[in-house]
Amino acid sequence: MNIDAGTMRPTEHGEVYVLNDGGEVDLDLGNYERYLDVTLSRDNNITTGKIYREVIEKERRGDYLGKTVQIIPHVTNAIQDWIERVSKIPVDETDEEPDVCIVELGGTVGDIESAPFVEAMRQFQFRVGHENFALIHVSLVPDMHGEQKTKPTQTTVHALRGLGLLPDLIACRLLSHQPLEIPTREKISLFCHVSKEQVVGVHDLSSVYHVPLLLRSQGIVEYLQKRLNLGSLHISKNMTDRGTMLARKWKEMTTGQERFFDDVNIVLVGKYTDLKDSYMSVVKSLEHSAFRCQRKLVLQWVESSDLEPETQELHPARYHDAWRAVVGAGGILVPGGFGMRGTEGMILAIKWAREQKVPFLGICFGFQLAVVEWARNVCGLSNAQSGELVENAETPVIIFMPEISKTHMGGTMRLGLRPTVFQPGSEAWSKARRLYGGAGKIWERHRHRYEVNPTFIEKLEGSGMEFVGRDEKGERMQVMELRDHPFFMGFQAHPEFCTRPLNPSPPFLGFVAAASGESVLEQQLDLQMQLYKPPHPEHSMVSEREILEGKKEGMQGETHVLVNGHSDA
Repeated sequence: MNIDAGTMRPTEHGEVYVLNDGGEVDLDLGNYERYLDVTLSRDNNITTGKIYREVIEKERRGDYLGKTVQIIPHVTNAIQDWIERVSKIPVDETDEEPDVCIVELGGTVGDIESAPFVEAMRQFQFRVGHENFALIHVSLVPDMHGEQKTKPTQTTVHALRGLGLLPDLIACRLLSHQPLEIPTREKISLFCHVSKEQVVGVHDLSSVYHVPLLLRSQGIVEYLQKRLNLGSLHISKNMTDRGTMLARKWKEMTTGQERFFDDVNIVLVGKYTDLKDSYMSVVKSLEHSAFRCQRKLVLQWVESSDLEPETQELHPARYHDAWRAVVGAGGILVPGGFGMRGTEGMILAIKWAREQKVPFLGICFGFQLAVVEWARNVCGLSNAQSGELVENAETPVIIFMPEISKTHMGGTMRLGLRPTVFQPGSEAWSKARRLYGGAGKIWERHRHRYEVNPTFIEKLEGSGMEFVGRDEKGERMQVMELRDHPFFMGFQAHPEFCTRPLNPSPPFLGFVAAASGESVLEQQLDLQMQLYKPPHPEHSMVSEREILEGKKEGMQGETHVLVNGHSDA
């Protein structure tokens, strides 16, 4: 029922993924953007809350002309209209209408939560026609002491067929390294009314990046080409060549990683380490960067509160284990987060990285805490604190942003793709700027309510902390870097949201390279100067003024859009 994922707890649902337009969505959208190298919008994420809000607003305006508003047809029609509208929106640099749209209907067959969506899809297959609608049903095939059981798949397919949806492909998920056996495939084919060619297996592999190659080897591409009559589409030679090149590069990346002999040891000091999905994009950024550096990623998770003196008294074993990991780290990463818990542990880890010359990367909250640590231990401001953590702090080096709402939580932060301008003179020394190909202006996605207090900038910079990247007005600090350190950076933005397997996020690439050794960092800096290309479409890299004007236009056009039943308001 949530309108978006922005107010959902990371330890229950995983990270909140931010899109270019500021949409706060489920982490699955991040997987789609990374894998397909596309740029999505908030409309690509449908929730029950969005659909009900749209239908109720139309009812209040009288758009249904006195009819009784019901789940069928009004809610199911709203779902279908939404999908049909969004499926036509360009999502890559070609600016062309997509030929195929993937729709993920989450949940479990038979759930009350997904019932209106399942019914909408049953109707939708007739709206668009058989040739334009293929259904892939994902089902778990458990392994019971070496025997692959098909009964759960039979049951869910039976329930799905009872709801009016017939699977074209059944994707069998196996939680082991054992591939789907031929007898299992034949049994599913027999009892689920599909041919053997329509049953594919997805077992555990050494890397998730092998999965597309596994599916391709089972003929899924040829099947879908035939089922959706994709042969009738005109695809230019340029696009065909691009696809061939992508397939070749992907294969090289996945086969190459099996031959990596050298490790790179990264320690992530966070506060949501109980659920690793809380940092999904951060982990993917580290993986992509390790691929590029030809290193095997060894990622250690440290709960930040375990580094604090209180833990030494109450749980000494946890305390010593946490510090053993930090002290042995090749690189220390402090990611985003909210709230007081565990912050002093993060600050202690940052202090260790700074003083011991260990490569460090701070993201959003991690960047702000690095500023707090510097203010306390270098500037002599012993009471330095963040206004987020202590409301009436004596020395608030981090403060609440003036234009952000204090009464509403959802969608009220500084969100979406925003520009950062590198300061004059930074081209001579800044590693951060070199990682972005030497560009004077870059774009990354933001999600925060607090910023560095402008009144302390002069004192912080005077003592050696340099804010090499700022907003267009020069008022907001967005990239911090230390000159006399092998690698010490902080980003107010979340660069992890724009990483790609074949185009790693620049700050993470630099961080992993620095943790791999000085020579590896220099090599990657030189490569980035030659090869770096932003992952964003050209039209999305605009100034703050244009972003604000676009939002105002969107708000003005909201009523018209809703009359046609096509927006999430």
